[in-house]
Amino acid sequence: MVVPYESQGYSSLRRECQQRRVLFEDSVFPAMDQSLFYKTNRIGTITWKRPKELCDNPKLFVNGISAHDLLQGQLGNCWFVAACSSLASRETLWQKVIPDHKDQEWDEEKPESYAGIFHFRFWRFGEWIDVVIDDRLPTANGNLVYCHSSDSNEFWSALVEKAYAKMYGCYEALDGGNTADALVDFTGGVSEPLDLLEEGLSTDEEKRSVLFDRVLKVHNRGGLISASIRAASSAEMEARLACGLVKGHAYAVTDVRKVRLGHGLMAYFKSDKLTMIRLRNPWGESEWKGAWSDSSEEWGKVSKSEREKIGMTVQDDGEFWMTFDDFCQYFSDLIMCRLINTSYLSLHKTWEEGSLKGAWRNHDDPLSNRAGGCTNNKHTFLQNPQVGVGMEGGILCVQREERCVCVELNRQYRMHTRQQKVCGSVYINSRCVFLRCVLMEGRYVVIPTTFDPALEGDFLLRIFTDVPADCRELTLDEPAQTCWSGLCGFPSLVTQIHVHRADGLAGQDSDGASDPYVIIRCEGEKVCSPVYKDTRSPTFDTKALFYRKKTNQPILIEVYNNNVLMDSFLGQVSLTSDPGDPQQVTVHLRDKGNHQDNDLPGTLTVSMVTSNILTNI
Repeated sequence: MVVPYESQGYSSLRRECQQRRVLFEDSVFPAMDQSLFYKTNRIGTITWKRPKELCDNPKLFVNGISAHDLLQGQLGNCWFVAACSSLASRETLWQKVIPDHKDQEWDEEKPESYAGIFHFRFWRFGEWIDVVIDDRLPTANGNLVYCHSSDSNEFWSALVEKAYAKMYGCYEALDGGNTADALVDFTGGVSEPLDLLEEGLSTDEEKRSVLFDRVLKVHNRGGLISASIRAASSAEMEARLACGLVKGHAYAVTDVRKVRLGHGLMAYFKSDKLTMIRLRNPWGESEWKGAWSDSSEEWGKVSKSEREKIGMTVQDDGEFWMTFDDFCQYFSDLIMCRLINTSYLSLHKTWEEGSLKGAWRNHDDPLSNRAGGCTNNKHTFLQNPQVGVGMEGGILCVQREERCVCVELNRQYRMHTRQQKVCGSVYINSRCVFLRCVLMEGRYVVIPTTFDPALEGDFLLRIFTDVPADCRELTLDEPAQTCWSGLCGFPSLVTQIHVHRADGLAGQDSDGASDPYVIIRCEGEKVCSPVYKDTRSPTFDTKALFYRKKTNQPILIEVYNNNVLMDSFLGQVSLTSDPGDPQQVTVHLRDKGNHQDNDLPGTLTVSMVTSNILTNI
């Protein structure tokens, strides 16, 4: 679905201008200082000019589109330019951002059809947003002030930047942004930031090899990648190192591959291939000067056919190759924007996608508050939005931070006491946060959170799993009272049952083991655990939550062995739980029916907690 930004429809606006034979002037993003700066002009005299006023033969593209088209202007938006450089190398992706590019191109045969209007699309908050702009661009002394092309009559990069600035509010809003955000905006993908320093890659060859394979896979499957060298202070921003690299500066990764070596280098590197990565500086200059730089002697020992195959050029265009080992030594941050495959018609792994939009809203009533802040805020943390998810494995992406905790398989209401945390992201200054985790089959609660409490805003949670995930926000604190509650009764107790494990079960299969699972029953409701293969001592780690009306009725826990035709009974226990402190017991399994007094092989270890306040668990 494509949504027009500020309700501006490109087709209707263009048609109206063509009929009136006027060039479009955008009233939403006017050619004025308010579209350039937050408050005051920091550049000087700005003249807004249309491409036709800057050259005789303006074009959207000159000889196609490539990463070499972009040069950074007077904005500190190397993050945006680096993302555009990555985008330019992926035809299927840039055609989403620049739709109908042939129709938008200047038509020399029909100059009267040109209406001075363009449109571009960016992915925001789960939707593609269509942004309309006019072609008036800010100039100083006859030159474009901001992003421009190496060809003076090519304008796609300047126009895309203007549309992006419009969506952000003004050009100055693009000064000092996050590459991960731009990569997501261009693709609708999922950005994964990696701290190369924390990973200890410079000293661990095995870790470097694993990471290279991951980067290569992302690149080969159409993802976008960016890298940078962290600046320790503002004084180090854009400082040039002796090796030619620049600190605090975003580089686009334009290629990743294993290069076949000539005989002269095989013995030296002890391999016939070398792991290589190609990067581009958005300035269009200032390249890497070390091994495998443009004019280094190493390239002379690579066959001419191999150099041509990888597009090796010797010119100061800002693009260069380096070994992945050197890359890990000098670069500190890597961002990989993955295009998650959700198509069933694919040879690659397919993910199931679920998404949910929510909001942080501050309220004085603790049960109504949905802006509790991070875990440091012990009394308010669980007042954040809570999203129940049934899943097995997966990737979480939220436009803010999140925590994931393991909960009861049948939980339908909000948590009011903390439970076991299984994974969580870090708090970073980014619009998108990525979390990859491998989880046991079960039910979990994801808690999106800001760092500070009482901050309001909207969020989008995206979940990618092996199998479809039941993803919905938990909004109720306890069962609701209805007109039938007087007749049917209303719960007076809430009980959590946690079956930890079984030990010494009967081995009913031919190999002397079993495939056990557990069923927890209470007042007509049941919760069933996954099946655990080939074991007599499974760790079930299965929780259930029951809102109880018949407080004297025991809770029944049954253990079965999974079979092809009919499951067989392994034993059961009957437990009671009254309000009070949590208790953990280990009990022998019993038979059922008339033989329920007979012991069967094995024990169950179970924790129980009961409260007469329904919002206590």
